[in-house]
Amino acid sequence: MRILIINWQDIKNPLGGGAEVHFHEIFKRIVAMGNEVVLLSCEHQGFDNYEEIDGIKVYRKGSRSLFNFYVPFLYKKLLKEYDFDIVIDDINKIPFYTPLFVKKPLLAISHHFFGKSIFREANFIAGSYVVLAEKLVDYVYKNTPFSVVSNSTLEEFLERGFDKSNFTIITNAIDHAQFPMKVVEKNDVFTITYFGRLKKYKSVDHLFKAFATVKKEIPNSRLEIIGRGDFRPYLENLSKELNILDSVIFHGFVSDEDKSKLLAKSHIVVNTSMKEGWGITNIEANACGTPTISANVPGLKDSVKNGESGLLYEYGNINDLAEKIIQILKDENLRNHLSDGAVRWAKSFSWDKSANEMLILLEKIVNKK
Repeated sequence: MRILIINWQDIKNPLGGGAEVHFHEIFKRIVAMGNEVVLLSCEHQGFDNYEEIDGIKVYRKGSRSLFNFYVPFLYKKLLKEYDFDIVIDDINKIPFYTPLFVKKPLLAISHHFFGKSIFREANFIAGSYVVLAEKLVDYVYKNTPFSVVSNSTLEEFLERGFDKSNFTIITNAIDHAQFPMKVVEKNDVFTITYFGRLKKYKSVDHLFKAFATVKKEIPNSRLEIIGRGDFRPYLENLSKELNILDSVIFHGFVSDEDKSKLLAKSHIVVNTSMKEGWGITNIEANACGTPTISANVPGLKDSVKNGESGLLYEYGNINDLAEKIIQILKDENLRNHLSDGAVRWAKSFSWDKSANEMLILLEKIVNKK
């Protein structure tokens, strides 16, 4: 099978996130099963216009700001060369509206709608552009088959009037070989960790404010931040204002090996985002034997088994977040229960399983067409 994926970024693009990990982990396995996969994404400074990554043929064309306008023309050019059996539209913020020009069998992948949450990250004009672009999905993609990563995402589409029969849930997952898949010895200092991009809509500032309360209750505690993003300067200033700077470590970008070690040595990993498609970082932390505390919001609530792999708190409720952190740190029996449960939960997610499910779905769409 010859497959084309259209996505804003490829796995090497520093602006990429969970959506890029999702398609790359799944489709590199589909390549290994004997299929041909081509990815069309935007250019990024310092990267070649063509590169093969894990068997996926990556074409980088067009600037990030105008890439979506180039896509119809680039698609026609690649179609002549490869004559694809199916096209996959990975929707993220600004859609490509492929049903308007793709006549081949088509599958759309969606992680979540940004909706009004985009205004926490972008200004009014840019945010309005995203909201309007997402609104058009309701009309352009009405009859398109979809793969979504969580029940929360499915519910979003159903609320917008989509037909449930067009949807298949294929979750994010992990590569078990990259993680301990057991509980290991923790740091001597109680360690609370955030792992992810440092973006405003991720609401990492909520964790800093909660940690200031935790620090007063449990002086032998530390906050570690894994990840990069344009919200870091604000967080650094905030840690000074809260008088916790000496207890905060910014690791920035780390290798997969170092990420696994840092997560495994942590006592808790916290996810404060106001909305996600699923929450792959929660499962990665669980695979390191570390429980998570996450906001009870769409996506994140799907990736936490509340009371077993971690706890959910009310988004934006700083006191609730602080109380749950303190509860886990002070109660060793609860901490051990959640740590063991985290590993059990993580073992139920596998990229091999998700790749097999995706290939079955693709074959079904192609045969139906």
